[in-house]
Amino acid sequence: MTRVLLAFDKFKDALTAQQAGEVVAAVLREAHPDWELDLAPLADGGEGFAGILTEAAGGRIVPCEVSGPRGGRVTAGFGLVSVAAIPAKARAQLGLQRQSPFGAQIAVIEMAAASGLALLAAEQRDPWQATSLGTGELMRAAADSGATGILLGVGGSATNDLGLGALAALGLAFADATGRPVHPPVPAEWPRIVRISGPLVAGLPPVYIACDVTNPLLGPRGAAAVYGPQKGLRAADQTRLENESARMADLLGQHCGRSPALREVPGAGAAGGIAFGLMAAAGAKLLPGFDLVSAWLDLETKLAAADIVITGEGRFDASSLEGKGPGAVATRALALGKTVHVFAGQVTAAARPGLALHAITPPSVVIAQALRETKANLAAAARRVLAG
Repeated sequence: MTRVLLAFDKFKDALTAQQAGEVVAAVLREAHPDWELDLAPLADGGEGFAGILTEAAGGRIVPCEVSGPRGGRVTAGFGLVSVAAIPAKARAQLGLQRQSPFGAQIAVIEMAAASGLALLAAEQRDPWQATSLGTGELMRAAADSGATGILLGVGGSATNDLGLGALAALGLAFADATGRPVHPPVPAEWPRIVRISGPLVAGLPPVYIACDVTNPLLGPRGAAAVYGPQKGLRAADQTRLENESARMADLLGQHCGRSPALREVPGAGAAGGIAFGLMAAAGAKLLPGFDLVSAWLDLETKLAAADIVITGEGRFDASSLEGKGPGAVATRALALGKTVHVFAGQVTAAARPGLALHAITPPSVVIAQALRETKANLAAAARRVLAG
């Protein structure tokens, strides 16, 4: 019997990782009903992170209404997973033991659900006004639920607020020179802030951040310089946001008794600096996101058992083969001698022996149309390649 592993990442703004896998699975079930299919949707810390990891470990999603990235309310949620249900390799990365206290549960949260860029229309994207407050509210709800740890995926954020919004939800207070509260502490209001006070809420469990970026908080590879433009930051405003970020980082560091060197930690600039903020105030630990997800989903075992490995994402380029997501799946599968197919909306990576690359978007199709037709294009490409 032929065994097939379907390990897709999302096609951004078009299909979730789960949906992409199901599209190809439907083609294979029709063409090869005798094949055994194993669906293992990938997550990079962004959209789908909480759902994929929670389902894989047999947990449950707790719905929660929280603040959106530009105010208002959004329906999000967090996963609750028994520590005993997490695969041993993933537990080891989290520093957990199977013999945890009876009933111990980890909360799995994705920042994108509460403070994500995808929640905002293009004209609403503005890091000066976006807040991570809702992410903090999810973390507080998870702590109130009795979770003994919080695993936070930080991909897809709309913010560049150093996580101060999240910290406001978790107990810190921000004030101007007259003592008047500044809430939420969005970057547009930072010039008013001269004081940070208060401890975090009691009972906040250890926080782990799944993060694959290595950017520091500031500088040419920092949060504002690298990720600000995609969040709506104008080039003319970059220096001002950089300077304000440095001042707020100093204030937070002084309040929490942290060294300025924390700003240089690889990954401190993740998700608009929320990694820095949570490391400074909550002692959060950064973990390699793909490595953790791979261990959590037991991808190594699934790869070893497969005859054919099928993966893909919205864009597959040279950087995709440098160690994360579908590229990492493809590289490992090739090393195991598997047949590998990669489907992507756009393919610019160079071919390798044994690696079959398939661009699903017809030539000359504009991006808006390609996004609308991603599901149909993926199904059509899968039929051409795999239904024979």
